[in-house]
Amino acid sequence: MKNLKQIIPFLFPILIIVFGLITYKILGYEPTIYTVLINVGGAYLLSPKFKTVEKQNGVEEQMKWLFFKKVINKKI
Repeated sequence: MKNLKQIIPFLFPILIIVFGLITYKILGYEPTIYTVLINVGGAYLLSPKFKTVEKQNGVEEQMKWLFFKKVINKKI
């Protein structure tokens, strides 16, 4: 989990690059506005989302993933 915390800020741009490589190199599509939107949209769906929640103990930040059912709390 400690290694994952260091990668999280860079995960969205890394996913955009990975989707771009798959779309342009492997599938052979030309770069158009539609393929770029698909790359960015796919990266947005698969990147973690952060939400700030106020609880009795204080303010916590929750991280949710698309296919990850647990909510990871991080106290601020």
